[in-house]
Amino acid sequence: MHPANPQTAPLTEETIRAALRDCYDPELPCNIVDLGLVYGVALTLDRTAPGTGIPGVPARYQVDLQLTLTTRGCVAQTQIVAQIENRLAAFESVSRTEVEMVWQPAWTPERISPEGRKQLSADGRGATLPSRKNDLVQLR
Repeated sequence: MHPANPQTAPLTEETIRAALRDCYDPELPCNIVDLGLVYGVALTLDRTAPGTGIPGVPARYQVDLQLTLTTRGCVAQTQIVAQIENRLAAFESVSRTEVEMVWQPAWTPERISPEGRKQLSADGRGATLPSRKNDLVQLR
């Protein structure tokens, strides 16, 4: 859980990343931010959002995410994208979310944050992750 209230927090890349910590790869006990799957976040003022230009109506933004997965062809892609879209829909200032799948640079376990490594090691299952060559890599 993160401290940002989606109704009142200013919309920033940091706010978006904090919200995305509620989204998990269903195959791993770690959120997509700490797994290093979120490559980029961009906010663009949405001039076509309903209410734009009406006094008192707050500005709304399109969120563009660059996302990768631990492996190409991951069956969880649709589920992860749906989690992202649903999570960001909680922000009144988000008009829509676009997720672009990127494969370069390829994801590797080195992208996992120190917090993500703690989450994975606390899992108790001796978490292992696929490398980009589909081998298993033991986390330490």
